[in-house]
Amino acid sequence: MPDRRVTIGDVAAEAGVSVATVSKVINGRWGVAETTSERVRAVAEELGYQSSLVAQSLRSRNTGVIGVLVTDIEPFSAELLKGVARAIDGSGYELVVFSGCGRADDQVGWERRYLSRVSGTLCDGALLVTPSSVDVTFGAPVVAVDHNVGSSGLPTVDADNLNGAVMATEHLIGLGHRRIGFLTGRPDLESARLRERGYRAALERAGIEVDRSLIRVGGFQADTAEEGTRELLALDDRPTALFAANDVTAIAAMSVVRSFGLAVPDELSVIGFDNVPESALSEPPLTTIEQPIQQMGYDAVKILIRLIDGSELVPEHTLLPTRLVVRGSCRPLEGGC
Repeated sequence: MPDRRVTIGDVAAEAGVSVATVSKVINGRWGVAETTSERVRAVAEELGYQSSLVAQSLRSRNTGVIGVLVTDIEPFSAELLKGVARAIDGSGYELVVFSGCGRADDQVGWERRYLSRVSGTLCDGALLVTPSSVDVTFGAPVVAVDHNVGSSGLPTVDADNLNGAVMATEHLIGLGHRRIGFLTGRPDLESARLRERGYRAALERAGIEVDRSLIRVGGFQADTAEEGTRELLALDDRPTALFAANDVTAIAAMSVVRSFGLAVPDELSVIGFDNVPESALSEPPLTTIEQPIQQMGYDAVKILIRLIDGSELVPEHTLLPTRLVVRGSCRPLEGGC
């Protein structure tokens, strides 16, 4: 058989029956002898034939498929997909992941473009991960994870970003640090806004004035964070500690610190946010705030399945707790109070 998609015609030719007969067997309709049905199923299995999702949806108006839409497969979304897969297991649904592979010019409004490609025929519902907007029209159930700053009527799942950021900043303050830099997240996301708010609130609660010169854009991206870190380290009175709004930017910042000939944590303490697997493998291992990323994916899919199955009794907003994970990237400030 040539290296191409196996068609229903290929199955019919190999089994010595008509296309109509194969269609009846594949779709479980009556009128075909059991011996013929067995032969058709065996040939379909041997050839690796799968009925098109589009054709299936046109016949039954559902596909049994849940879509997960992400801008990129990076540590956060990869970890979230583990929870999604756990929730799908045994549900009767299958999973398709649609990613734009992080195209830099495709960030704003990406979820509308992606949904338009899968709407109607590819999936019965969709999970939007860190959407730039959650006011979308799809025609099928949608749940958002780590949603946009703007309001929306979509069910959403996220972590307690505000208290997590307070914990991170208070941890550094407790180690005696007063000049604490901050690498912000993606400005269109509610999580980024709340993390900056938590950073500011913890400083103010401790009687430390918020110094705007210590705040730089991290954007949840390594290259942006590297630039911001270089700017912070170039200050005449550079920070003694740094809170990065996610682990990717924290790890990138530590790399820049080393390029300046400085050591983490001896000359700069660094804390992140997420607790993705890479954070435990960094050098030194990264102190971070853990948000239950896998659980976020799991809960979001369970809500989505309930919506697909017709339930109207789903939570509008699911907020999961965060916690401090202490590792080796922070230390007490010598001479600090």
